[in-house]
Amino acid sequence: MRVLLPTDFSENSWHAIQYSIYFFERIPCSFSILHAHQAAPSGLVSTINKERDTRWHQITQDEAEQKLQKVVGHLKNINKVADHCFEAILESDSLLNAVGRNIIDRDIDFLCMGTQGATGLKEIFMGSNTVSVLKNINFCPLLAIPGSFDFTSPSQIAFATDYKHLYQKVELEPMISIASMWDATIRVIHMPAEETFSRENKEIRKLLNRLLKETSHSFEMLEYHPMVSFRINEWAEEHKADLLTMINSQHGFFRRLLREPVIKKVAFNTHVPFLVLPEANNS
Repeated sequence: MRVLLPTDFSENSWHAIQYSIYFFERIPCSFSILHAHQAAPSGLVSTINKERDTRWHQITQDEAEQKLQKVVGHLKNINKVADHCFEAILESDSLLNAVGRNIIDRDIDFLCMGTQGATGLKEIFMGSNTVSVLKNINFCPLLAIPGSFDFTSPSQIAFATDYKHLYQKVELEPMISIASMWDATIRVIHMPAEETFSRENKEIRKLLNRLLKETSHSFEMLEYHPMVSFRINEWAEEHKADLLTMINSQHGFFRRLLREPVIKKVAFNTHVPFLVLPEANNS
């Protein structure tokens, strides 16, 4: 397993790194710790200012390199899993570009990052970097980890769906492999977009039942609620879900959730790790 772990050296990103190592402790893993460093230009064009910008960039890059090597060195020292290894990656680019490029170049299986960045604002759904990655990186599973969530062996995996997406087995494989790894149950929760359950909904439910036939799973219908995110978060808390999962469908459930105004409010400040799976035709 190849796992990419971006860090901005905040407590939240360190927590996400620790959680990810515990999460994949049962399988061989190569962890790539990525820091994307992009110096902000002064906007001035004189030779003196360009030289100053160059010197400032080099100083901050050297500092970032030292911090990154310290993180990786510490991980190697405390590592207790023989089949885990770590490497440092320092990129002079935006986080989004660096993440996308490394996922492709290194054939990454999972991207894991904290839901909050260095600012750690509690009143927003996720940090701006995480939301940007969620919206733009649609070709790799992303595990977003809240800073307040301590690791527990996942036993309940909530898979939220509106039964409008025609699922393919390859899309569900990351979730199925996690369920198998931890002997967990997948609980398919349906949050309807309308108050009726259509024939199409029923057929997709049957499809999901076939795709999950070798995995412990169950189906639950939630009552209609205009705010999808609020109801899902409420259900996850009530049933003590260890992981919330969705498909990043361009025209479906996940995109609808991201468009909700509640995304910037406490109502869907994710309390459990949030796994977003890529849509097959975006791979």
